Amino acid sequence: MTKTLIDRAFYDAIVHFDRSEAARDYYYKVMDTPVERGGRHDTVRGQVLRAYAMLFCDDMGLAPGQIAEPEDVEATADRLYTGDMGFDPKHWYRMRHHFPVIDEDNYDRFAALVIADLKAGPLHDAALNGGDTLLVGEPDPLHMTREQRAHQRLRPVEIGGEEQ
Repeated sequence: MTKTLIDRAFYDAIVHFDRSEAARDYYYKVMDTPVERGGRHDTVRGQVLRAYAMLFCDDMGLAPGQIAEPEDVEATADRLYTGDMGFDPKHWYRMRHHFPVIDEDNYDRFAALVIADLKAGPLHDAALNGGDTLLVGEPDPLHMTREQRAHQRLRPVEIGGEEQ
């Protein structure tokens, strides 16, 4: 059995990306690592973006196995809540992790943060211990009324222990 590359060290590298050159180097090293699954050659980056597309972009019209592009990640990032929905930063995943802009420079890092958090970060730990889960809300929560947000359809997301 191989060691997964999406682990706590990878999650920590993403969280400290802006503050540490070593964290940036580790992030790029992991993301550019070649992997093979089912005879298909890929990189960790490709697998992360496919996993993100599958889990969060179901209404974006992406074909199975397609990777999430910058506009897909940007369009879905504000739909992610931790534990409960609300406007405060502790519940909105993107705000909690200080991603004010998601664009071509950082969309893959945001997607990797979400996937790494589900596999090995605090969200993984909280789910195992009965705490917070990641929730995906409606396509446009920023323009909903309080009542619409309270009654929106939410689905919890967790990721298994598959090897990367």
